[in-house]
Amino acid sequence: MNSLPNNAGGAPAEFRLDKVNGKVMGVCAGLANRFGGDPLVWRLIFVLGTVFGFGSLVVVYLAIGLLVD
Repeated sequence: MNSLPNNAGGAPAEFRLDKVNGKVMGVCAGLANRFGGDPLVWRLIFVLGTVFGFGSLVVVYLAIGLLVD
C-alpha cells in the first residue's frame, strides 16, 4: 500500500521556507511552522549561535535558505 507516513498530527509534512512571515529568506519562520514555536525563538537561537559560535550558524542559515524550496 502507501509507504508514506500518515500525517494525522496536523503538522506540516515537510519543511518549507515561510517567505510571507519571514524576515530574511523565511528560514526561522519555516522552522517555527515545521517544529512549532515562535519564530522569534528560532531567530534568537541563530543570533546567539552566530555570536557564540564565531559565525558558524550563518553558514547553516544560508545553506538552509539556499537549498530548501
